[in-house]
Amino acid sequence: MTSQRTRDRLIARLEEEGIHDAQVLEVIRNTPRHLFMDEAMASRAYEDTALPIGHGQTISQPYIVARMTEVLLQPVIPSKVLEIGTGSGYQTAVLAQLVDQVYSVERIEHLLNQSRQRLMKLNIRNTHLKLADGFAGWRQYAPYDAIIVTAAPTTVPHDLVQQLAFGGRMIVPVGEANQQRLMLITREEDGVVEQELEWVSFVPMIKGQHSGRSS
Repeated sequence: MTSQRTRDRLIARLEEEGIHDAQVLEVIRNTPRHLFMDEAMASRAYEDTALPIGHGQTISQPYIVARMTEVLLQPVIPSKVLEIGTGSGYQTAVLAQLVDQVYSVERIEHLLNQSRQRLMKLNIRNTHLKLADGFAGWRQYAPYDAIIVTAAPTTVPHDLVQQLAFGGRMIVPVGEANQQRLMLITREEDGVVEQELEWVSFVPMIKGQHSGRSS
């Protein structure tokens, strides 16, 4: 289930799909994805597919995690990154091994608490987690060098763009179900530059926060 051979096969698949950043590939090779999902799903942890984590959410496909991370690290590695949608904590853990500080917002309390425990177990200490509405971001620590959004709004969230530093980059899936494009948004002093990257499929981004308690 967690053998080195299984992980190596995943990395070979990501390289075939066009992921070339050696640092990103090495972090994904060494990050125990099986720890970020329920034990019942762990046997599928190193398949290149999204998997359910409860509450209608998923852990992203490794290719998408690698692709979004690779784009975010170019042309220079950002120091301070805001993540919208902590989810399982897997993308958070990958980012935290590549940048100085990760600030992550999650709307479902149960998922946030699980993620906090997983990151502590892996001794990842440069993350800051908050229960909040993702559309609001985390203005207290803005501006950010980069923002990564792991659920799909129907349009680019203006409040998040405003929390980017000038020259900062945001990667975000935008659109309705089955009609989403992965977008790279760059905030310049004279406006915003938008670039379409590829078709994707993410859970929808939902306003508000949810306690996530079962009782």
